[in-house]
Amino acid sequence: MYDVAVIGLGCAGYTAAIYLARYKLETLIVGETEGGMGITAAEVGNWPGNIDIKGPDLMENFKKHATSFENVTQKTLRVEKVEKSGKGFKLTYQNGESDEAKTIVFATGSDKRHLGVPGEDEFSGKGVTYCATCDAFFYKGKDVAVLGGGDSAVEGAAIAAQVAKKVYLIHRRSEFRAEPYWVDEVNSKDNVEFVLETNVVEILGDKTVTGVKLDKEFNGSDQIAVDGVFIEIGAVPSTALAEALGCELDDRKHIKVGEDMATSVKGVFAAGDVSSGSNHFAQFATAAGEGSVAGNSVFNYLQAGA
Repeated sequence: MYDVAVIGLGCAGYTAAIYLARYKLETLIVGETEGGMGITAAEVGNWPGNIDIKGPDLMENFKKHATSFENVTQKTLRVEKVEKSGKGFKLTYQNGESDEAKTIVFATGSDKRHLGVPGEDEFSGKGVTYCATCDAFFYKGKDVAVLGGGDSAVEGAAIAAQVAKKVYLIHRRSEFRAEPYWVDEVNSKDNVEFVLETNVVEILGDKTVTGVKLDKEFNGSDQIAVDGVFIEIGAVPSTALAEALGCELDDRKHIKVGEDMATSVKGVFAAGDVSSGSNHFAQFATAAGEGSVAGNSVFNYLQAGA
């Protein structure tokens, strides 16, 4: 039995593992995707100590650090279920195997939010994608639409503009919620056109995406011809495992935690984008901070003989 199982291979999970390892705890860190949402960041300009580093590179550094300890075991598996078992918890994986741990840290992050319009599912992977910074390269010289107004959308539009012929940034509000830095970046691109106070109501296509249909006219038409659609309208916390275990959620469907990152279930902690901590400010720095607090809290919990 491990002292602790950290579920999630992202910023919060790896940070928790680093602290847990230094506390000499036998630590399992497990998840389906190495790097989590962090690998979708093309440019990270606010990680202290690195003026400019790419998301995948930063997450690779996290992984190398966490797995450098002999008492950290990483497994790249999908966790299907977490349940109470004896004096701890049992994790069951997609392949039917299982592990046990005395404590749990949920660092499961979040999943991309879907638009929920006709054509979205049909053309997913055929022109519809949820990561502009990941997939923009495949649309070199083509016309694309980026949907959303937050950091991921505006950053994605700026990145896409470096390779695409034309980028339509479609946002349902009149102003962007992104950092001013990214708004300035996208404003500096000659091939980005803003389509504001407008919603996409359908994604059009044949075998692949051919355009989007809008809820109002833009330049005399309610349709825009594009080859790709990047949906960047935020994310939803990945709480299914924690909720099934009995962890209380807040009104925004994040795992409710105290200042020590403890959940409502004894011996279970949460950190990062999935938690209610850090004023719901989902950043590398806040995820790392919460991961370190969770690591310390697990140590204190086990030291107390709980």
